[in-house]
Amino acid sequence: MSDSISKYFESNPYGDIKLEVKEQLDNAQKRKGTPVFSGVLNYFPDAIKEVAICSRVGNDQHNAGKPLHWDRSKSGDELDALTRHLIEAGTIDTDGVRHSAKVAWRALANLQKEIERDNQ
Repeated sequence: MSDSISKYFESNPYGDIKLEVKEQLDNAQKRKGTPVFSGVLNYFPDAIKEVAICSRVGNDQHNAGKPLHWDRSKSGDELDALTRHLIEAGTIDTDGVRHSAKVAWRALANLQKEIERDNQ
């Protein structure tokens, strides 16, 4: 934290403002410490594209004619489905999508649900 901000915290008689500013700084530092582009997209651009294709093909199969969205009512067995696709890793499924892309999609879906559950 910069000296000027530290001095502000020490001299500010309005504790609620002090906490709000500190919280905003903490959130900014947290965002900057989450390298989504440089730490994920830059590392795996082709793999991320394959997962996006998997999303589109899955949406076309399970939600034909509807905009791209994750219909969670049709997606509840992430770890079982992941494992079925893992057995076929390195090959292409009948819909033209790599089984490994489906493994990645299911792993992301499972992780998203875990994080949401833990944040409740």
